[in-house]
Amino acid sequence: MTTPLFSLAIGVGTQNLQGQWLEVFYPQPLLNPEVELSSTIAGMLGHQGGNHSYSLDAGLIADLAEAVQDIGFQAEAELLQRLSHSQRPLVATLLETDAAPTSTPEAYLKLHLLSHRLVKPHGVNLSGIFPLLPNVAWTSEGAVDLTELPARQLDARINGRLLEVFSVDKFPKMTDYVVPSGVRLADSSRIRLGAYVGEGTTVMHEGFINFNAGTAGPGMIEGRVSAGVFVGKGSDLGGGCSTMGTLSGGGNIVISVGEGCLIGANAGIGIPLGDRNTVESGLYITAGTKVALLDADNQLVKVVKARELAGQTDLLFRRNSQTGAVECKTHKSAIELNEALHAHN
Repeated sequence: MTTPLFSLAIGVGTQNLQGQWLEVFYPQPLLNPEVELSSTIAGMLGHQGGNHSYSLDAGLIADLAEAVQDIGFQAEAELLQRLSHSQRPLVATLLETDAAPTSTPEAYLKLHLLSHRLVKPHGVNLSGIFPLLPNVAWTSEGAVDLTELPARQLDARINGRLLEVFSVDKFPKMTDYVVPSGVRLADSSRIRLGAYVGEGTTVMHEGFINFNAGTAGPGMIEGRVSAGVFVGKGSDLGGGCSTMGTLSGGGNIVISVGEGCLIGANAGIGIPLGDRNTVESGLYITAGTKVALLDADNQLVKVVKARELAGQTDLLFRRNSQTGAVECKTHKSAIELNEALHAHN
């Protein structure tokens, strides 16, 4: 098998008593691995093409380590040698294409690619991922099948331990799988595996980053980065603010935040923002919000729906404290603003 692979990873995970995968940890996922490496591993696994996951035993892992070392991939060989001593189930996942995942190991590999910054949000096919992620208890002893949790809790108590349950969810926290370089994460439980956290990003305690969402960095996140949302370089999200994701009413519109933007505390957006946009604290803008466009002299130019301003630069969104009207100002002249509007009609 000499066909290049889209992605390749070997990991260690958790299975329930029925042998079903609950989660997989891939310490070194590869995107577009070198053909010699992928061909060697695929050949030893009997891979005939397509996207597949293979359960491994210690003996096969040791053989893979030797074969990989023989062709000069020292780092990968050392990882395989360490994995050969695992007391937990091992799996190799080979993706020939970026097709929709069809198994839990494939789904976890896609999430790892995002959090390892190998792909950006919307850069990998996650169609149909939810049914492939079992809802499990994330505990002080790792992932536990919910049907097995009561017995595990009782066993722990009998043996003088406390099995602490941190959450019950389909997604684990990212930092149990990878900690990207150059970030500050005040509460790691608020960043899901599958988040892309760019270097220089600070996520404070009230910040949240969902899967298939993230930040280019640097930036300060004190609000919610919903699924599918990407925040550009140098942008800040104020405390308690919200970005409307594809799962929370954004529909098919991809919500993004441009570079150098500020979304004030308790504000929110349901449209993509261009570069250097500011949204006043407490103001939530949806696609259908009526916005009064003001010129440099604060005179009304026209009233438009917010979606007509999507992606435009240098805008200030505010609410008139006397009338309650949502207003938008720009540093550009009204003529330039109108030309930009017509270009998007």
